[in-house]
Formats: sequence, structure tokens, C-alpha cells
Amino acid sequence: MQMINSKEDFITVTHSSQLTVAVFKADWCGDCRYIDPFMPEVESKYADRLTLVEVDVEATGDVSQEQNILGIPSFVTYANGKELVRFVNKARKSREEIEQFLDRAVAVYETLATTTAE
Repeated sequence: MQMINSKEDFITVTHSSQLTVAVFKADWCGDCRYIDPFMPEVESKYADRLTLVEVDVEATGDVSQEQNILGIPSFVTYANGKELVRFVNKARKSREEIEQFLDRAVAVYETLATTTAE
């Protein structure tokens, strides 16, 4: 997963036309460390449909506050600079919940792409 350590990098990746999922995390977060072992497999599974990036909430300044991130880890999807869907709460997230969210994000992105193309 590409690491985002600045507000400028965050803006760049979220303005891509491809579906980008920002995973907001911090080194000190136990629930963030909980997902670390399985996230490489999840990233590989979805590699042909989206790009996952890790946003370090400590290094990116006000980005988390501007994006209304209330707990970490949190997942927010973007395309062309616009937020599509989010999975943001204070609860620990399971692999199943993350994959369900990613499936929903892909469906929303594909629906918007089809609608825009018409």
C-alpha cells in the first residue's frame, strides 16, 4: 500500500480518475495494527479494481479533520477528487467487513462510471 504522508500527496491520489481507497491509520492505533496482517491479501484481491493507499493521520496535518474522520482505521473512497462512499466509525473492522465495503465501493464507482458515460 502506498503511504501518504502529506496533504499534497493526499490531494494527488484522491484526484485520480481511478477508484482510490484511503485507509486512515496511525502507528499507535491497536485496531489499525489488527488489520495489518491481512491487508496485503485484501489489496492483492482488489488490485485490478481499485488502489488502496494508507494515510498517516499524524503526518498529514488537518486532512483527517477535513475529511471528518472520527475513528481509525477508516476507509474512504475517492475518484476525480470526490468522495464516493466511506466506512468510518470507532469500531474494530474485520476482514469480512472491509471486503464488503470494498465490494460496495466498486459497485458505486462502476455505477457512476456507467452513468457518466451515457
